[in-house]
Amino acid sequence: MQGNPAPRIVTLPRGRELDWACTESAGRRIARHSASTTSARIAVNLLLVDVLSDRIEVETPLYTGFTKCWAERCSCYKKRTELNNLTAQNPLAPAKNDGNVHVDRPPGIHSAKRTLLIANPRIAFRSAVFLASLIGLSGRAFPQFETRSKSLVSPFPGPVSVATGDFNHDGKLDVAVASAYENAGRYSNQIQVLLGKGDGTFQPAVNYTAGRAPGSVAVADLNNDGKLDLIVANSVDDSVSILLGNGDGTFQPAMNFATRQDPIVVLVGDFNGDGKLDLVTVNLSDNTGNCDCVAVLLGNGDGTFQEPPIITSLPLIPSALAVGRFTNSKSLDLAVTEEFGGTSDVQILLGSGNGTFQLGASYPVGPSPYSIATADFNGDHKLDLAVAENLGIGVGVLLGNGDGTFQPRVDYRTNYPLWVAVADFNLDGKLDLVVANLDFPSGVTVLTGNGDGTFQKGLYYADGKEDRFVAVGDFNGDHQPDIVVPDFLYGDVIVMLNTGVVSLSPNTPLNFHNQKTGTTSTPQTVTLTNTAKTALTISSMTPKGQFAISSTTCGSSVAPAANCAISVTFSPQTRGPKSGTITIRDSASSKPQVIELSGTGT
Repeated sequence: MQGNPAPRIVTLPRGRELDWACTESAGRRIARHSASTTSARIAVNLLLVDVLSDRIEVETPLYTGFTKCWAERCSCYKKRTELNNLTAQNPLAPAKNDGNVHVDRPPGIHSAKRTLLIANPRIAFRSAVFLASLIGLSGRAFPQFETRSKSLVSPFPGPVSVATGDFNHDGKLDVAVASAYENAGRYSNQIQVLLGKGDGTFQPAVNYTAGRAPGSVAVADLNNDGKLDLIVANSVDDSVSILLGNGDGTFQPAMNFATRQDPIVVLVGDFNGDGKLDLVTVNLSDNTGNCDCVAVLLGNGDGTFQEPPIITSLPLIPSALAVGRFTNSKSLDLAVTEEFGGTSDVQILLGSGNGTFQLGASYPVGPSPYSIATADFNGDHKLDLAVAENLGIGVGVLLGNGDGTFQPRVDYRTNYPLWVAVADFNLDGKLDLVVANLDFPSGVTVLTGNGDGTFQKGLYYADGKEDRFVAVGDFNGDHQPDIVVPDFLYGDVIVMLNTGVVSLSPNTPLNFHNQKTGTTSTPQTVTLTNTAKTALTISSMTPKGQFAISSTTCGSSVAPAANCAISVTFSPQTRGPKSGTITIRDSASSKPQVIELSGTGT
C-alpha cells in the first residue's frame, strides 16, 4: 500500500456517511487491564473500498496490542493485532451501530502502523471475501486444514449452497444451507440452519420451509433491525424467499417474491443507491427461451421487495454472478459467467445506479464457468476476478484495470473446480483462493496468493464425495479462516479447520470400523508436520472416548519442517458406534487441533 491520504468522510453504497475512526467505547474495559485506560479517537486513512462486502481498508495508528474487534468495540491485548471479519463474525451489534470501531486502549501501549480491514456490519454475502484478521505478518507457511465435523442436513443428496453468519448473537459462527434435490418427482423445499458451538461443530440442523428446489442462500440484515435474515433462490418456483431473523437463531415464515425463470444464484447489494438492500438473481430460460438474464428486486428497507424485477438480458446462458465496483463510479457492477455453443466468457454489466445495467466487455474463460469471485489480488485497489472453470484447466484469474475492463485470464490448474472463494488463509496479508473440486477426486484445493495477482500451485485436501460449493468463516474462534463445504452426495456439511502451520496426515477422521468389545485394535497413525520456520511447542495431547494414544514420537517441541507420529488405538467396551477425539494443544493456534475418531464395537 502506498501513500497516506488525509482522513476523510467515506460514503458507502448504503447511502450513509460514516467517519470511519477508532473510538473508545465508554464503560468497556477488559479485566486484565486497568480501569484507568485513556480515551482516544484515532482517525484512519482511507485506502480502499471493496464494494463486494462494503469493506473499507484503512491504514491507521494501531496498538501493538492484540485487538479483537466486534461491531461494538475493539479490545486491545498485548501481543499482536487481530480484527475479526465483522460481516461473518458479528454482522450487527444492536447496542451500537454508528459505523465506528470502538477501542479500549490499555495504558502504556504505543502506536504502530498496521492495516485494518473494517466491514459494513449490515451485510453478509454468501460468497463474500473473508479477509483475514491479521494483516502485515510475513514469513507465514502454507495453510493447513483438517476435517473437524460432518453435520447431516439432508436425507437425500442435495446440499448445494452455504451462507454464514451469527444468527443468535452469541459470537459463534452459524450456517444456513440450501438443499436442492428431487425425489420421485417431488422437489425439496427446505433450508437448514445449524447453530455453531464455537469449536467447529454445530447443533442439529433445524429445517425452515422456502420454495421448491432452493439452490442458493445468502445472509443480510434486510430490515435494519440488527438481526440477520435469510435470502433463498427457489429455482423451480421462480421466486426468492425471505426469512426474517428473530435474533435468537430462529427465523420467521418465508415471504416469497417473484423473480424471473429459474433463479440459480442470489446475492445482495444496494443497486439503486437509496441505502436499502436489494437482491440480484441469475436466471436461466424456460421452455419458451425467455430470460437468460439477471433480475434485480429493489428493496423497501423492511425486508420486502418491489415486483416485478428489473431485467437485464444477457448474450449467453448465465451460470454465476459476482458483485463489485469495477469502475470509479459509485454504482455497483456485476460480473456474470455465461456460455453457449462452445463459447464461455465473463460478461461485465456496468451499473447505472437505478437497478439497471449496461453491457460492458466480455472476456473468454475456460469451459463450464460455474462460479466467480471478486477481490483485489495484487494490492492495486482494483477488483480482480477468479473463475472456477469446471471443464477447463482450473481457476482463471483476470486482473482488473479499474475502469471496468480486465486483463486476459491466467489459468491455475486444479481438477474439476465447481466453486471458488477468497480468503487470506495463512495470514500473510495476501489473498488466497479455495476451490471446491467436484470429482477426481472430490475435495478442496487451496491456492496461496503471492500478492501480485499470481498464485502458487494448489494444495489438495480430501473431505466429501461430491463438493459443489465452498465458503469461509472462523468456526472455532481462533481468528484463522476455516472452510465449510456441503457434500452434495452424502447430504453433509463439512467443516475443515485451519490448523495454521500444523499439517496432519491424514487430514480426515480416523475410522476403526468394527472391533470386538473387550479387545484393542491395531494402531492407526497420524503424522504431524511443522511447516513453519520456527519450532512448534506441544503442551498436551489428550484422548477422549474409548480410544487411546498407544505411542507417539512427538515431544514437547517439533523442529521446523520436522514431523512426528501419533498412534491411536480403539478399545470398545460396549457394542455400537463410538466416537472420540485426540485433542492437541500447541503453539500453532489459540485453539486446540482435534483429530476426529470413530469405530463400532461388535
